[in-house]
Amino acid sequence: MSLKLVRPREGRMLAGVCAGLAQRFGMSAGMIRLLFLLSLLLPGTQVIVYLVLWILMPNEDRHAATRY
Repeated sequence: MSLKLVRPREGRMLAGVCAGLAQRFGMSAGMIRLLFLLSLLLPGTQVIVYLVLWILMPNEDRHAATRY
């Protein structure tokens, strides 16, 4: 389980948010994507949360560059 929350360059489908969450919590990206799609059936702000995470989560490359 990775302690950093970043959007990886590998395994992305759209923005890499689900792949980054999966890496962070030690789950498969497919499971996170499925949970997100199922959550769209419920009323709420899922799409807004996804967009906010897309903006706030740094790319893996940029995170590595600012780390050193």
